[in-house]
Amino acid sequence: MQAIINQFVYFAYFQSLFLLFIYLFSPKNRKNINGYLAFLIVLLAVGLTGRIIYISEVFGQNFRFYSFSEFSILMFGSTIYLFTRSSLTGKKFKPADLLHYVPGIIYILVIVFYFMIPSDQVIGERFKSGELFRTITLLVGIGLAFNLTYWVLSCQLFFNTKKKLRNELSYSIKTKFFSNFLIAIGLCLLCWMVIYFISTQGYETIERNARRTIWLSIALIILFIAYYGMREPELFKVSEQVKAKKYQQSKLSITELDNLKIELEKLMIEKKPYLNRKLVKSELSEMLGISNPEIARLLNERIGMNFFEYVNYYRIKEFVELAKSQKVENLTFFGLAQEAGFNSKTTFNKSFKKLMGMPPKDYFHN
Repeated sequence: MQAIINQFVYFAYFQSLFLLFIYLFSPKNRKNINGYLAFLIVLLAVGLTGRIIYISEVFGQNFRFYSFSEFSILMFGSTIYLFTRSSLTGKKFKPADLLHYVPGIIYILVIVFYFMIPSDQVIGERFKSGELFRTITLLVGIGLAFNLTYWVLSCQLFFNTKKKLRNELSYSIKTKFFSNFLIAIGLCLLCWMVIYFISTQGYETIERNARRTIWLSIALIILFIAYYGMREPELFKVSEQVKAKKYQQSKLSITELDNLKIELEKLMIEKKPYLNRKLVKSELSEMLGISNPEIARLLNERIGMNFFEYVNYYRIKEFVELAKSQKVENLTFFGLAQEAGFNSKTTFNKSFKKLMGMPPKDYFHN
């Protein structure tokens, strides 16, 4: 089992070096890849370097080199959060972001002064007294809690962004990749947490071996993400989909809202802006001559739908009309859905079933 894990360590290590080489010497890929993602690869390379030196026994089985691989433990969670934030919201790096790495730097100093600098005799005495195990348990617990906290923050940010997108866009964008990424990291942390609590009952060997596997799993996930970041950089540019303008808050009266509702329905029927597969809320508000907050208030208070639901409601109506026309002879259901303004088969099916209570095929069959 250990031999297999070692092979994965070598694979992840050389893969991280390969991706860093591409990032450094390929201007095109350097432009596409997220900077935080590149930093994650650097952290992996640093952490895996210590493990490579230790298992290869270049300098003998000196535990100090193994401790070197723990340097990046408290850097992962914060970097994953900053990577998620920059991709979903478009926030660029600021000097204040370095505060997220202060605990990681303190953690590194503790490792250096407690595990690496002391002599073998001092470490041996700490081991015999049980102090070493207690300290390791405490540090591992801190690292686990730290990474779990940043994972939760990343998930909150992801769900809030998805909610915001549904209020700004009339179409679906690729967020499944991000959700799978966060789920995979979460599962690794969950396994780590379970094994950690087992170790507190005196099974430290189990925890130590399992943590190596979990750490390696996280490394492989990040390398996978980095690979796709170079192949399909648009997956990590969610924030560019939304370029909403800032306006003052809505001050429309109830009567004005009622009149705007009539104007909006007339606009949707006569000009059919929903046929634009990339329609965003700011474009519709400009066509109606009002601000973004005002159309949001109109949709919420007078129509009872968010922007995504409202536009797709008209697309479904358009689809039903097209399905009754001669176009149905030459196009599939999804082809008709695209004619009606949908850009995603999944979005079309979900919207149709939500509005009509059944899938498109069942509806027309009945």
